[in-house]
Amino acid sequence: MSGSVLEITDSQFDQEVLASDQDILVYFWANWCGPCRLVSPSVSWAAQEYGDRLKVVKLEIDPNPDAVAKCQVEGVPALRFFKAKEIVASHEGAITKQGLQTFVEAQL
Repeated sequence: MSGSVLEITDSQFDQEVLASDQDILVYFWANWCGPCRLVSPSVSWAAQEYGDRLKVVKLEIDPNPDAVAKCQVEGVPALRFFKAKEIVASHEGAITKQGLQTFVEAQL
């Protein structure tokens, strides 16, 4: 899946995120969320830019309440950076492409 965003559901969250040994950026979004539409291209860019070092997954919040609760997502768009199966960084709200780059590079 290098270079692309993997869309997952609650049933896949444990396997794709919590059981993974990779660094993972999880993007929480909703189809009714305007800022999510602005952030989404930057998340796709991050998957292409860092795909050799980072797994990028996206999760729609409304049909997936379990992962939302596990990651304590309170608003969208939201980002959670997992390293060694633990959340090491979080961001909620819109973020620019440069802001996302800074967020990711600080963790890699």
